[in-house]
Amino acid sequence: MLLETIHLPASTIETIGLGKTYGNRQALCGIDLAIKSGERVVLFGPNGAGKTTLIKILANITRPSSGRVLVEGTDFKTGSRALRRKIGLVSHATFLYGHLSIYENLDFYARLYDIRNRDTRIREIVDKVEMSLRLHDRVDRLSRGMQQRISIARALLHQPAILLLDEPETGLDQRSLSIIWPILLDNRRTVVFATHSLERGFDLCDRMIILVKGKIVHDCLKTDTDFRCLKENYDSLTGVGV
Repeated sequence: MLLETIHLPASTIETIGLGKTYGNRQALCGIDLAIKSGERVVLFGPNGAGKTTLIKILANITRPSSGRVLVEGTDFKTGSRALRRKIGLVSHATFLYGHLSIYENLDFYARLYDIRNRDTRIREIVDKVEMSLRLHDRVDRLSRGMQQRISIARALLHQPAILLLDEPETGLDQRSLSIIWPILLDNRRTVVFATHSLERGFDLCDRMIILVKGKIVHDCLKTDTDFRCLKENYDSLTGVGV
């Protein structure tokens, strides 16, 4: 397996007073957040806490109602096109075209990102997610788990320095998870991921953030706590168990 060379800056993601409203509902309320280069940050919180909204804003597919997002010191408002190339996103939507094959989908995205040697890169990343035998199959003929593997391949295709993952385990069985997580959590990337699994998130992260009603109510390093304390804090702050 080829190793990827990714150059990371000292400071990667910063939000200042980030807010988002949908009608009368406040999805995010003044989020101030700084994520260091190479950090693995997990977002916990009950449904409706704002995890997906925050990830969508960080990915620049949803605009905030207030506040700022800076990636590598550049405001998304002024450098969004260039900054998108630094980010890979895995979300509930696969962003794949069902009537196209795996290869055709990835070739489309490779062209968008101006990737050189597209064929080599596509075959390399598909091999990593162990889908090479289905390379020319139409996406709509794949299982949901297979589609998720290709969605992950799409997110990694351009070798982004930052990965944003909104419950990336969707549709994946245990064997698939054992393949995918080591790829996603390459030490040379900054990773922000949302999950409902406290145990999984704790095992994989460097830092834990709990969101409740659009606000950060807990933010700590993994080295400063243990799983029992995390569970107690989560239950106390959210009023629900996981």
